[in-house]
Parts: sequence; structure tokens; C-alpha cells
Amino acid sequence: MSKTTISPSSRIYLAGHRGMVGSALLRKLQAHGCNHLILRTRQELDLCDGAAVRSFFDEEQPEIVIIAAARVGGIHANATYPAEFLHENLASAHHLIHEAYRHGVKRLLFLGSSCIYPRESPQPIKEEYLLTAPLESTNEAYAIAKIAGLKLCQFYRQQYGVLFHAAMPTNLYGPGDNYHLENAHVLPALLRRFHEAKENQGDSLTLWGTGKSRREFLHVDDLASALLLLLQIEDPPPWINVGSGSDITIRELASLIARIVGFEGNIQWDAKRPDGTLRKLMDSSKIMALGWQPTFTLQSGIEHAYADFLNAQRKQILRIQ
Repeated sequence: MSKTTISPSSRIYLAGHRGMVGSALLRKLQAHGCNHLILRTRQELDLCDGAAVRSFFDEEQPEIVIIAAARVGGIHANATYPAEFLHENLASAHHLIHEAYRHGVKRLLFLGSSCIYPRESPQPIKEEYLLTAPLESTNEAYAIAKIAGLKLCQFYRQQYGVLFHAAMPTNLYGPGDNYHLENAHVLPALLRRFHEAKENQGDSLTLWGTGKSRREFLHVDDLASALLLLLQIEDPPPWINVGSGSDITIRELASLIARIVGFEGNIQWDAKRPDGTLRKLMDSSKIMALGWQPTFTLQSGIEHAYADFLNAQRKQILRIQ
């Protein structure tokens, strides 16, 4: 097996460099001195087009591939567009991983999600709990695509000796997040809703579910640090969890965001709406044993994200697609 680790001279293809995760990792790689970065926008390279992906690899011949590109969203988006979530994420993972193998890529890191684990997993969730029970139905399509990508990396590595591995981050937030009110993940959607309620001088805000479900959150810059560490390890695990190690109820999260934003109205809950998985806390002891620790607390991270939100709004570059 190749023992290639990342270095400033590595020819690195970063798929999804304009997304929240990709842009954070791009900043981290640039700070690390990597100056041979290969980047393509979605308009320049359609990852669902196998012929286009093959031509790209023929031309660029990257040494290291990082797959941060994905179609992502919250409960509403996953429930509304399950076919697109499965097709687009499955196709892009298949094309990128297979062409990386065909072209002799020395190392590939695939980014997944904590939603790959069963709905009723014991807590905290260990890597070995994968495929031991049914998935959460509200994000099943996305999870299946991510499991397939992880397994492709595992089996190419097992069968051909290539250094393909995966990281499974928990719920992420931070600069570059998507603030679409229906398609965004829970934290950025709440941040925008509380901000707009404050700006409109609203006296109440109704949120989905009971607020009793628990979620773990990680600032995207902390994830980028973990990924850079993984890329410098000669023999990483086939897949590894990356989380903060603690969780919070959605009700507590809403109160925290309201305080940070400055919303002073009442928070109401629509219990007829789904909560999703009741708890999803990952066991990140393996990545922490390698020397990584998150640097943001949840409060400092949300304050940082809100400052970025306000800055992006002022510049009219807020991501709301």
C-alpha cells in the first residue's frame, strides 16, 4: 500500500472547494503551504458525468484526491428530494473513486456524514456500528450514498492496496454555510430565522418538532484541522468519526442561538413536525487519540458563524440556495 502523505508539493484535487467544508479545507491547505491545488467549480466539471470526470483525471493527473463535494440539506430537503440526494451523491462518489483508482491516485479521502449510522445506534456511536440496524428514514437516501462511497474506498483499499479512506463528520456549521430556510441544516436555518425575527421585531417564533432531540455540532474549521491531520498519517483507519464529543437538545440550541442573535421573543414548538433521530452523538475517541481536539466551543463557534453570516449578508454573498 502507498504511504503517501500530504505535502506542499502534492498535486491535490479538492472536489467541492466552494462548499462550506471544501472552502474551510482549502483555507487550511493553503495555510499548510500546499500550492499545487487543482480546483473545479460545478459548472466546470459535472461530477455526475462519468466521461467528464475521466477526461479531467486524464488531463490533471492528481496525486491526492479529497472528496468534499456533496448535495446536502436538512430534514425538509432530504424528504423532498430523496432521488436527487441518492443519485447525485452516489454518482459523484462512484466516478471520483473509480477514476482515482484507474489513474493511480496515491491517496484519496472521502467525506461522509454521521447520518450513515443506524437510527437506534447505542450512544455514543462507534465506527463499528455501521450497518447494524435500519437507518433514519428522513435522510436514508443521502446516508445510502455516503455508505456506498465509504464502502467503495474500503473495498478498493482491501482489494487493490490503494490508500483510500474516509472521515465521517458530525453536524457541521460555520463560514460558507447554506442559510436556505427550508433546505439548510438545523443550526444555520435557526440562526437565520432568529436573525430575521429580530430584524422584523417579531414577538414569537415557531420551530419544528418538540425540541427534545439531541444533536452534536462541530465548527467546520475544526473539521478541516482534523482532515489535515488524517492526510498526514501514513496508515489511517478505513473510516473514522470526527465530532466534538458532546451534544445538546435542539431546544437548548435554539435558546443559545436566540441569545447570541439577540432575539427576545417567545419560542414555540410544533410537535406535529418531525424531530428526526432522537440522539446522534458520535464516539470520536479514535481521532482524538491521534492528537486532534476541537478548538471552538459551541457558543464561540456560533458567535463566529453569526459574524460571518452578517458579513456575508452585508456583502450580498450570503449562501441561500
